[in-house]
Amino acid sequence: MKETRSAGGTHNVIVGETTIVGKVIASQDIRIDGELEGRLECQGRVIVGANGRIKGDVIAGSADIAGRVIGNVAVSGTLTLKASARLDGDVSARRLSIEPTASLNGKCIMADDSDV
Repeated sequence: MKETRSAGGTHNVIVGETTIVGKVIASQDIRIDGELEGRLECQGRVIVGANGRIKGDVIAGSADIAGRVIGNVAVSGTLTLKASARLDGDVSARRLSIEPTASLNGKCIMADDSDV
């Protein structure tokens, strides 16, 4: 896993051609351009790039998905599904944004702070 600095601080990157198997816990933002097979818990923002894949549940402060997620996603803030996103799993979020051509196959619960 590569650690980089952005204007907002430090974040982690799982680059393309990389596969991680197991549970990942991140206190900072994380970007997935490779593959993760396992649970992801992130206090910050999760970004799944167009070529990124997650097979497992995601719990985060917020998430922007452009790639593929097979698993349930729970965010305490905003979940954004970009046009190229495909999410197969249930969603729990305070706010949900879905761009045209994105795919969501699962149940959606619009939660308040106590539910996420």
